[in-house]
Amino acid sequence: MLDALVSQTANGLVLGFVYVLIAVGLSITFGLLGVINFAHGAFFALGAYVAWQLYQLFGWWAVILAPPIVGVVGMLIEATIIRRLYGKEPLLSLIVTFALALLIEALIRYGWGADGKPFNPPPFLSGIVEIGPLLITKYRVAVLGITIATLLALWAFLVWTPYGRVLRAGSRDPEMVELLGINLPRVLTAVFGLGCALAAIAGVLAAPLWTVSPSMAANAVMPAFVVVAIGGLGSLRGAVVAGLAVGVVTSLTIQFWPEAAAASMYVLMFAIMLIRPRGLFGERWERFE
Repeated sequence: MLDALVSQTANGLVLGFVYVLIAVGLSITFGLLGVINFAHGAFFALGAYVAWQLYQLFGWWAVILAPPIVGVVGMLIEATIIRRLYGKEPLLSLIVTFALALLIEALIRYGWGADGKPFNPPPFLSGIVEIGPLLITKYRVAVLGITIATLLALWAFLVWTPYGRVLRAGSRDPEMVELLGINLPRVLTAVFGLGCALAAIAGVLAAPLWTVSPSMAANAVMPAFVVVAIGGLGSLRGAVVAGLAVGVVTSLTIQFWPEAAAASMYVLMFAIMLIRPRGLFGERWERFE
């Protein structure tokens, strides 16, 4: 029992970190742009497919190019479509981004087909690591390391760099940022691209764990919204804590009560929202109220 509990907790942390990467990108998009991006899961799936295609053409080294490619695609979409939604009713952004998600999924089905694509981990990450009662694959350990490094790099970028401070200032008072002579539309385009790139990183990491298929988008977007709701809209710290909690709860439920696994994250969200309607670390966002 103890071995199963420890192993499933470790697997839950891996799943949770994947959710964290998706949710952090979604949280950044909302916190800085004020747009609820329902197409975020589609960029997750697009990252997995681009990585699979690059692997087929060039090998494993090319997989690292998938997130920047998806980020550029996101920037182009922001400049042509999403930019028109700023300051509009939230319902409009939901409708437009939902339609965008359907369009991206349809293009994926047209370009790569509807069948699943097997995507095995690289050979040097095959095998199992055994640490006392803990059994975990080398690839899952690598996912943990990569996600932690990515989140630390993102935190350092937002806190310690001038560009990161501009992003945080723009989320609170965009008019003041423009008065300082900063090109805010260009900043917002970069923010949306960053959020899409983070979703793509999660897609690349999840590809060997999940079957690469068009349904990846739907399987990712709902947990991402659950994580953001639990952690608090616009809170990066909340997204990290909530993502790990959702991953561990889901993994343990799969082990000990499989029938309830699909509902476990929603039960957790319901319980948290009863106590903290704004989420664990939710703040008051004057620009949206």
